[in-house]
Amino acid sequence: MTAGKALLVLGAAAGLITTAPAMAALSAPVATQAKADILAVVANMEAAWNRGDMPGYMAGFENPGVRFVSNGRMSGGWQAQLDSYIKNYARSADGRGHLHFYDITIDVYSPDAALLISHFHLERPTHPLEGINTRIFRKIGGHWVIDMNHVSSFEAHQGDPGTESHPAEPPR
Repeated sequence: MTAGKALLVLGAAAGLITTAPAMAALSAPVATQAKADILAVVANMEAAWNRGDMPGYMAGFENPGVRFVSNGRMSGGWQAQLDSYIKNYARSADGRGHLHFYDITIDVYSPDAALLISHFHLERPTHPLEGINTRIFRKIGGHWVIDMNHVSSFEAHQGDPGTESHPAEPPR
């Protein structure tokens, strides 16, 4: 190994050693406040959806940089997602349904990064959905927003939140 490569390896190792304590130093009050702030974002999003306020729902996502992952596809673009929600869900309460997030866990990794995993249930007269959200939250400009949103869902039993282990029977 040349002297230059050795210095490079030592420098990289020193960087890892000095950042590890900083990552472990996230204080309990900072993590607790971050979790409370993120839960407030999710509660505001749920309430906005349920009253048909799609711009209010989208306020929880990074604009314009959010990335969406679902149905085996990746898409980006805050505005495109808002347009889709308005077109497909905002026109009627029955089509939009009633959304509820539950079993929420949040891991705060730094003062500006966290991971949320939760279940959701979307109750509506036809095609109720049950699923899981995996969301990366970032604190940008003093506000927690979703930077990446992954959804895995299936058609649930109507009126039965928590049916994630029992998918609905296909129609005959």
